[in-house]
Amino acid sequence: MPRVIPESEFTVLLEVIARHPGGMSISRILAHADITAAKRTVQRRIDTLLQSGHIQAEGEGRARRYLVAPTEVDKWQSHVEEDAGIRFSKEALAIRAAVKRPYECRTPVGYKDAFLDDYTPNQTFYLDAALRAELAVEGRVGASQLPAGTYIRKVMDRLLIDLSWNSSRLEGNTYSILETQRLLQMGEASEGKQSADAQMLLNHKAAIELLADQADEIGFNHYTICNLHALLADNLMVDPDMCGRIRERSVGIGSSVYYPPVGHLRIKERFDQFLIKAEAIKNPFEQSFFAMVHLPYLQAFEDVNKRVSRLAANISLVRHNLCPLSFADVPQGDYLNAIIGVYELNRIEYLREVFVWAYKRSAMRYSAIRETLGEPDPFRLQHRTAIQQCVRSIVQSSDGSQRIIDQAAKAFKGDDRTRFCEVIQIELRSLHDGNIARYQLRPKEFAEWQRFSATEV
Repeated sequence: MPRVIPESEFTVLLEVIARHPGGMSISRILAHADITAAKRTVQRRIDTLLQSGHIQAEGEGRARRYLVAPTEVDKWQSHVEEDAGIRFSKEALAIRAAVKRPYECRTPVGYKDAFLDDYTPNQTFYLDAALRAELAVEGRVGASQLPAGTYIRKVMDRLLIDLSWNSSRLEGNTYSILETQRLLQMGEASEGKQSADAQMLLNHKAAIELLADQADEIGFNHYTICNLHALLADNLMVDPDMCGRIRERSVGIGSSVYYPPVGHLRIKERFDQFLIKAEAIKNPFEQSFFAMVHLPYLQAFEDVNKRVSRLAANISLVRHNLCPLSFADVPQGDYLNAIIGVYELNRIEYLREVFVWAYKRSAMRYSAIRETLGEPDPFRLQHRTAIQQCVRSIVQSSDGSQRIIDQAAKAFKGDDRTRFCEVIQIELRSLHDGNIARYQLRPKEFAEWQRFSATEV
């Protein structure tokens, strides 16, 4: 039980940290409008809260973040979903007020073809030129000339946890970020939680890995979007056969008076039109936001549409080696109300402000991680697929590593062959349960390989 502290001195600080379940760095805390004390004073109060058990810290150096301790979450829960620092415009606030009216006071509406038809790629813009330029500066990571997916693979271990947890949290998932980390890295499901919550998080992990592993091939096409849905919906659909398939049944939207389109052929035609327009958009941020607007609005699948849209919003960012969008700290209420504003009013201002705020938040989060990363090894970059396949084959096989390395090395000549063998040995020595996702390995496979390796020695 945390020690009692002078409430008047610490309430504001705890409220600010509680609004950000993903944690806050000291610089973000000091920059918050509600924090007016001097840096030394704030640091002393943070130290006191750490010692008393009210908050805890994660990471080191510039990546260090402070978050409310699990034992204190319930006490401060009322603050978590409050305004997390987003300063909404009058237009966004008007949309929020409209969709928060009692259900019976809102006029039922159906799908409007014109909402999509009136959008002309590279002529119509949901994000104006100034905003697109601003996001380009925020998201730039200095890897634009490298192969697609280079950056996401560099931050993969952190992104798997951040994006899986935040996207699931927006769906009402009850796992904490620490429980999510244990599940994704060690395969440990939390007791007392619904199995569907664990499944949702594991599905996100698989979908994010698809984006990273197939960065050269993904796009706004049937293969990518339908497979994202199949991965995200795995073992969660009433009819498992509908994973990755355009829906045939009518669906309703909870807490909304919006009725999505009906009829398989019509939905498929609208989905095809969405894909054509989305793929034609040149600006990655406009493309990302377009997906966040129109995929949920169409409701092309029987369920899991919003989750698909959040992962699809990262497609263009992955392809252009921009900072990913992890939805860190996004208030669930604002996200859902903004989506309803699209459903019922075809208004995008509210969702646009959530999107822009969320992207800047993500960019700030990963800038600290980026500072700790060196320049990529050109050899590893060029032959990343062969390296990953070789390591995966070694772990999944019980025949011994050298035979597999020798076989894979035949594809190389001279010094490259020697270098390849050296890299594989380094990768095997540095392999641990916290980085096996990059090789598409499961905890059980890794554990079995460790036992086999110990026996082999």
